[in-house]
Amino acid sequence: MATTHVNPVAVRRPVDRLCYTVGAALVASGLAHLVVFAVDGGPLSGPVSWRKPITFGLSFGLTLMAITWVTSYLRIGARLRAVLLAVFAVDCVLEVAGITLQAWRKVPSHLDMETAFDSAVSMSLAVGGGILVALLTSFAVVSFRNPPSGPAGMPLAVRAGFAVLLVALASGAAMIARGVFLTRTGHQEAAYHSTAALKPLHGVSLHAVLVLPALAWLMSRTTWSERRRTHIMYVACGCYAAAVLASALWVVV
Repeated sequence: MATTHVNPVAVRRPVDRLCYTVGAALVASGLAHLVVFAVDGGPLSGPVSWRKPITFGLSFGLTLMAITWVTSYLRIGARLRAVLLAVFAVDCVLEVAGITLQAWRKVPSHLDMETAFDSAVSMSLAVGGGILVALLTSFAVVSFRNPPSGPAGMPLAVRAGFAVLLVALASGAAMIARGVFLTRTGHQEAAYHSTAALKPLHGVSLHAVLVLPALAWLMSRTTWSERRRTHIMYVACGCYAAAVLASALWVVV
């Protein structure tokens, strides 16, 4: 008979409610811009597209809610977790706001150094990206230093999710670094298109931290034995790793 794990942080704290609310608002923003795209039209690719506020709103919203939930299984001080999550939520809002602003201005949001204002927005997004990397890496380190709590398979799912998330952070940083280098060396147009090869790897690896723990949680609602659930989680992690590897091979082929 399966045992039901009661997560001690499942009782909503103020920071959890804040982050879930902000995450839902970012998802709503992405969906709203899907309607804008349906009405206004335009390309779905390229540096100027409604795709960016759509995908970034959805992605940042889901990631914020996922991190809020998953970090409740980490062995981390409540105050430290609250501070890190609050900063993460603010950073997510600023990133999506900057991208959305530039979409409405019909100019690129990243790597655009055409005017002083565009440079300021682009650099603020880059700095915000650096903050995201630091925050998420901190959570990943905590997950590896101390085994996460949770039902059978959850500790493995959380650790694997954060490990794959580090791949997403590395690929995102690589995209920004290469784009900035090309921009600084006078290859503005090439900079806009330099990130295309890494986008599949970045996208696939970004959401493992939600997918794998969600699978562990779903299995905890079944009558499967802990051994069976753990075995399935190992297989799921292997499959996700294979998907990430395939995305990485896409970059080099």
